[in-house]
Amino acid sequence: MARPDPATFVRQVRQETAKVTWPSRKETLITTGLVFALSIVAAIFFFVVDQIIGLGVRTIFGFGA
Repeated sequence: MARPDPATFVRQVRQETAKVTWPSRKETLITTGLVFALSIVAAIFFFVVDQIIGLGVRTIFGFGA
């Protein structure tokens, strides 16, 4: 298999990079906000579920207060 020289490699990388559709700043900020919001919602959900399960275990086995 022929090995391309570094200049050819860099040229090919630039060509492929030019084909990429980059998101706008607005799209990036909206997507980032959604990721943070959904992460917070998931964290709250799992916290509540954990508390309910913990309460159930304490009730069943008589642990803690």
